[in-house]
Amino acid sequence: MTYLARRLLSTIAQEGGAREVYFGWAELIFEVRKAEEGGYCARAIGHSIFTHGETLNELLANVEEAAALHFEEEPEPPSPVLKFVPESLL
Repeated sequence: MTYLARRLLSTIAQEGGAREVYFGWAELIFEVRKAEEGGYCARAIGHSIFTHGETLNELLANVEEAAALHFEEEPEPPSPVLKFVPESLL
């Protein structure tokens, strides 16, 4: 797990649910929600990238992998930004 991934999970745990977490300089924004069937789902805003994970660790790994695969032809692909949707808005 990368240093930034560990920081993300630490921030989420300490703050009880982060609203924005930034990875790198270029942004690829993912909307993250709790899935009805359990776990979490994420979708990229403005791109056809969707993924899910049973845990935040799994979701983060899946987001990083999906973004890398989607932009594999790009010399400097954007880094994921996770934006959590509060349950009160659902």
